[in-house]
Amino acid sequence: MRPYILLLCILGLMHTSLIEAQTISDATRQKVATTLIEKYSNCNSALIQRGINQVASLWQETDGNEEAFVQFIQQNYMADATSRRQLFDKLCTAYEVLMGTSNQVAIELGLPTVLAGPEPIRIDYIFSAFNPYSHLWNDLYENKVAFITILTFPNFTLEEKNALGKTWSREEWAYARMGDMFTSRVPANLRKEAGQANADAENYIASYNIMMGHLLNEKGQKLFPEDMVLLTHWNLRDEIKSNYANPTNGLEKQEMIYKVMERIVDQTIPLDVINNAEYDWNPYTNKTFKNGKEVELASEGARRYQHILDAYKVEKKIDPYTPALPTGIKRNFEGGMEMSVEQIKELFTHLVSSDQVKQVAKLIESRLGRQLRPYDIWYDGFKSRSTLSEDMLTEKTQAKYPTAQAFQDDMPRMLEALGFSKEDAKFLSDRIVVEGARGSGHAWGAQGRWEPARLRTRISGKGMDYKGYNIAVHEFGHNVEQTLDLYKIDYYTLNGVPNTGFTEALAFIFQKRDLELLGFDTERNDNTTLDIFWGLYEIMGVALVDMAVWEWLYANPEATAEDLKNATLRIAKETWNKYYEPVLGTKDSPLLAIYSHMVNSPMYLPNYPLGSIIEYQLESHRQREEAGLPNRYTRHQNQ
Repeated sequence: MRPYILLLCILGLMHTSLIEAQTISDATRQKVATTLIEKYSNCNSALIQRGINQVASLWQETDGNEEAFVQFIQQNYMADATSRRQLFDKLCTAYEVLMGTSNQVAIELGLPTVLAGPEPIRIDYIFSAFNPYSHLWNDLYENKVAFITILTFPNFTLEEKNALGKTWSREEWAYARMGDMFTSRVPANLRKEAGQANADAENYIASYNIMMGHLLNEKGQKLFPEDMVLLTHWNLRDEIKSNYANPTNGLEKQEMIYKVMERIVDQTIPLDVINNAEYDWNPYTNKTFKNGKEVELASEGARRYQHILDAYKVEKKIDPYTPALPTGIKRNFEGGMEMSVEQIKELFTHLVSSDQVKQVAKLIESRLGRQLRPYDIWYDGFKSRSTLSEDMLTEKTQAKYPTAQAFQDDMPRMLEALGFSKEDAKFLSDRIVVEGARGSGHAWGAQGRWEPARLRTRISGKGMDYKGYNIAVHEFGHNVEQTLDLYKIDYYTLNGVPNTGFTEALAFIFQKRDLELLGFDTERNDNTTLDIFWGLYEIMGVALVDMAVWEWLYANPEATAEDLKNATLRIAKETWNKYYEPVLGTKDSPLLAIYSHMVNSPMYLPNYPLGSIIEYQLESHRQREEAGLPNRYTRHQNQ
């Protein structure tokens, strides 16, 4: 995934005062625009005016006086098509070099804190927070390259793109994407501060391990293997999923994990049981023991929410410097996801409140033979793997993939099994590197067409367990998209996807076939539609909570971490009671606030349900093609 650090808005008066303190007067803007329009009578006058206005909105006193501004405009405007294309090509080459090398620096400096290995020391954490992009953007403004880009390739709003983009050629779209590069002028110190907040949150989550072998039930018994260590929330969630196939004590294990999750969300979890095997812990009573004797440990307090608050505070400082997208919410949705908040909310609430949810819930209840519980939002019975023992699957994956290199060596075979040609499979595999992760699995794409994409997943000394393998296949899908959308694209500015929901879709499609890639016959038992639908029901609620939390922060800029914790719990419970308690029971469950993305990737969660929707469309497309039926999505192929 491509993480987004967000959000929120500063006081409107502050924003207004900064934006209205224009360095370049309206009269000067209009005068130089009129001069250019008269000089280049065959050119698009609206485009000329747009470029001049956007340059002026970001021009500062240090860039020169009004005379210098006029001179800059007259010297640098590219009027004819040939000159524009020449400039575009040179900018693309330069930006790929700058972005690609900066990405390499960030990757290399972050390795000690990201990859499995020796425990990082203080200097590692300092370097992991270093942001090679911090001064890059400022330098590009100071040497006027940013202004040259803006002048000839101005930005279009999301509304304008939706209206005009239907008729644009790929070249016109590439020019418009070039215009997305410089819409703000954030000081380097704020970019550094944002990088530090993100690194701190990432390192916090990467070390948030629960020692499952040290959990006690109400009888003082241990249910999990002594050496089992699970990262929140990913591994905890997946352990719940795996226990649907456990007829012995699967239900009891699920109940215990659910209680752990509640303790994490409300922060009553004892701080010293996190990533620490020194203590035994009963999550029901919240009592802790050392060498069989009860000891008192302090709770975590509000650490989780302090990281969210720190990200908010940085975004609050950034808001006045982004005139095109003046709030963090707008930057995330209209800028990053290219959808409005209203669109997202309408889509999500429509599904989670639908009658079909209750119908599917009744089916699940009949299959389980019991009343549903909150953690059944992760019911996994529509997948083939739900009938298979995870221990058996882990035995198979550990034997097959004892190291990261073993998985990497097997990627060509997997790609061919998924339908890629031998040539494409080699091309892709040669550009993806597999590495053992310290924290959760993730995919890190390249920015320059000489870099590899990186696949990270957890690999123990025993090899890759099934959880790690399942994550690896998901991230493999990301890496394939990242590589194709960089190396096989015609214009550099069109690399990537419209939003990360699309890359999540491909990752889901890969992940769904993980057992198939292990040699299991899965087609017969899978129910893709029900699986995707129930997954959407879960993740849309999680995303709605994440969005509501940031809206609350926007409305409460002076909040403390404790205030934020209480607000998050209230929002999670209210969302649960409205859309989930009527289906799953248990009033006031805070479960929807468990996702770690809320901490280390704020506002990323809405991309997952979008990805599942796109996954469904792609799977439907494939099934209809295989059946020789007309495809309902063909008409959109050129958009």
